[in-house]
Parts: sequence; C-alpha cells; structure tokens
Amino acid sequence: MGFEDQIASWFLQIAYQPYLVYGLVVGLMFASSFGLPLPEEVTIISASLTAFMATHPESYPPPTPGAPGVNPYTLALICLLAVFISDYLIYWIGSYFGDKLLRHPRWNKKLQGKSFQRVQKWIHEYGTLAPCIFRFTPGLRFPGHMMCGAIGLPRWKFILVVGLAAAVTVPTQVILISVYGKLILSVLSKVKLVVIGLAIVASLIFVLMKWRKKQSIEPS
Repeated sequence: MGFEDQIASWFLQIAYQPYLVYGLVVGLMFASSFGLPLPEEVTIISASLTAFMATHPESYPPPTPGAPGVNPYTLALICLLAVFISDYLIYWIGSYFGDKLLRHPRWNKKLQGKSFQRVQKWIHEYGTLAPCIFRFTPGLRFPGHMMCGAIGLPRWKFILVVGLAAAVTVPTQVILISVYGKLILSVLSKVKLVVIGLAIVASLIFVLMKWRKKQSIEPS
C-alpha cells in the first residue's frame, strides 16, 4: 500500500463518522487557541479531506450503504464558529481578568518575555488590525488576543476584525480542500520524505534546546 493510500485509508475510517469529526474539530481548535502546538491549518486540512472522501463514495465507499458522511458546508460552518469562538474566548478572558492578570507576578514576568513584548509593540503599531495579525502568527495568537482584551481594545473592533479574517479564510480552505482533496493527497505523497525529514530536524532542535536550557540553569 502506497503512502497516499495509507493516508486515505486512515481518513476513510472517520469520513463516515461526521459527529466524531465535528467534535474533534471543535476540541482541537480550542486547544490550538490556548497554546497546543498544532496549527489550525492541520486540523482544517485533515477534516476537509474526510469531507472530500464522504462526497466521493464511488472512490471511497462507506462502511454501510447510505451511511452519513462529513458534509463540507456543515464542516465549514463548524470550523468557522470554532475558530471565532475560541479567539473571542481568549479575548474575553483577557478583558474580564485583565487587571488581575497584569498584576499577577507570573504574568508580570511573562510580560517581559519576547512574545509579549512583540505583542505590545504590534498593538501599538497596528491598532485595530493587530488581532488579525495575531491570529495568523504562530505563537502570538493566545498572548495577542488576551492582551487585546486586557488593554481594553473595544469589543466590537475585535469581533469585526477577527470575524472577518476567519470568515474569509476558514470556509474557503474547507471548501477548496473538500473539492480538490485528490490533489492534496497526491501532494502529501510526493512530499512525504521532506515532511519526515523536517519532523526529524525539528525533534532534534527541540531536544537540543531543552538540553541547553537545562545546562544553563544547572549550577556550575
């Protein structure tokens, strides 16, 4: 079985379990918003591939005749709502607990970190557009949205900017991948060695950074 067939076989197992896919999408989107190192694009691509399969039963037959599959338009709506609500929840936490967070010793220490310094700089430079930039910048989505709430960025501005950004990008990705899923599977097959190589390199870098950090804090 080829790499493409292996991927297809894995996604096919859940392509006809729509509620499981929808639930996983919501859970992973919220976890990603709160710092899980899993880009939302990975979740969207994976879920959309199940929708592609479910809409092509002649190529990817269901386990039983007439079994319900993942619907691309329902999936697009769920992805959009999950992305927007999770972003807004972070903003709300920052808005509701802003003063306490900013005065808390742990958060005061975090505010001196590079991520929060960059967040504060971008909020100052880009103003209302900052939430849009944060949602597309790895590592800054959570601190950025929380800081927008903590410093009192107007709620309607946050909702407008983040809502528009999500509405333009999220459903588009879902529908396009649901239509051109075969091409995506083919590309995954061709770049598998590159992906595996990058994963190995990333793992080595992560281990090295952890080791260097441990060495720096150990007494000499």
